[in-house]
This record gives sequence, C-alpha cells and structure tokens, in this order.
Amino acid sequence: MAKLILSMDGLILKEITLSKERTTIGRKPHNDIQIDNLAVSGEHAVIVTILQDSFLEDLGSTNGTVVNGQPVKKHFLQNNDIIELGKYKLKYVNEAPAAQAKAADFERTMVLRPGAVKAAASAAAPAAAPAAAAAGGAKSFGDTVVNQGTTTAPGPAAKTTAQRNAALQLLSGPNAGKELDLTKPLTTLGKPGVQVAVITRRPQGFFITHVEGASFPVVNGKPIDAQAHSLNDHDVIELAGVKMEFFFKT
Repeated sequence: MAKLILSMDGLILKEITLSKERTTIGRKPHNDIQIDNLAVSGEHAVIVTILQDSFLEDLGSTNGTVVNGQPVKKHFLQNNDIIELGKYKLKYVNEAPAAQAKAADFERTMVLRPGAVKAAASAAAPAAAPAAAAAGGAKSFGDTVVNQGTTTAPGPAAKTTAQRNAALQLLSGPNAGKELDLTKPLTTLGKPGVQVAVITRRPQGFFITHVEGASFPVVNGKPIDAQAHSLNDHDVIELAGVKMEFFFKT
C-alpha cells in the first residue's frame, strides 16, 4: 500500500498510509494530514488513491504545491516523488511488489488531451493501427476523452463469478448512442482541466470517483461526494457536459 513520509530539514516526522480514497492536506485541523505552518494553506491539496494509483491536486493554495522541484496543479504520483509544501516535504512511496507494480502500469488508464491522442495516432506506423485498435485505447467523444488500459482481459479462471460485464452509452452530444465497454479495472473519462472522474471495476461492482474539477459528477440528478459511489444498472451519469447511462450487459 502506498504511503507518504513527512519530513522537514531532513528530519522524518511521521509516515502516513494512503488507506483512504481521498486524503486531504492542509493547515486546518480537519485535514487528514495537518501541517501547522503559515506557508501551508488551510486546505492546501488532496490526494485521491484508487487501486495502485494516486493523484495529487492543489486546491488553489496561496503558495502552491511543488513536486520534484516543479510547481503543479494536478499530478499523477509515482514512486519516490517529493511533494514540497513550504519547508515540509512529503515523499510518496508505493510499496507494491515489482510484479504487481508492473501489472498496474499495464492496467492503468490515463487521461489524454484530444491533441495528444491525435498526435500519438499519427506517429504510429500504419501497420500497427489494426493491433492498436484491437487492443483498445483512447476514444474521443467530442471533447470528452475516454481512455482504457491495453492489457488482455483476464481469462475465465481469473474472473470473479459474481461480477457482471458493464458498459456506458452516451445519451447526449454528437456521439449519442455510442457504447463503451468497461472491461478494465480503471477507466478514466472527462475533460482534462474541466472535470475528470474514474470508474473502477471491483469484485463488489463498479464505482465512480471524482478526480479533477471544481464540480463533482452527477448521478441520477444528484452530485456524488468525495468518496467512491457505487453504480447501479441504468444509472445516468453527467460528466463534463455529457450524459451517459451505465448498464449491465446480459
């Protein structure tokens, strides 16, 4: 399980296990990680952890958040990243075994801007296009980008019998009617810089979690909160101006 090591001037103060899906950092006492220093804003940053992945987002802090010497607004954390908050440092450590981490790299889905998707597609060799299409990759529905990992789906022996296959169907926009099968453990969708969420596939079912943006995704007319929200058959999701229906496949 991933953890943070809090230090100041080289002195380790404490270790924090990222056991929650949403870990807040700030000066105010209600934060999960409280840093009582004037250089740290009351609600400075948040780390969203899903499966093996952790995402850092600055919450509009006064002095900003720095990772590995570079100021960031949003950042996908990697092992040994150093988060700087004033004089304090938080080292991100992912203690997953190497094999498990490698598998997570394959399963991970990333949010890609439409321009980046097009550039990657044009750079690929024509002969590789059929293979890429078969493996599955970034799909752009208007301005909304959906990306899934490219690993081969697990065989019947590895699949949980209680888990059902599911998909999303777009209900609005020029691509209304199109479907996206939710075959990977983690599917990221939305508009980078506007609103991004992830849908995770777990043994207990499918869950949607807010990752980026001032407003939270809406399910059946009601905004979800910071925690993972369980999806039910025919739930209607509104994300980044697009309506889509979640449904189980028969």
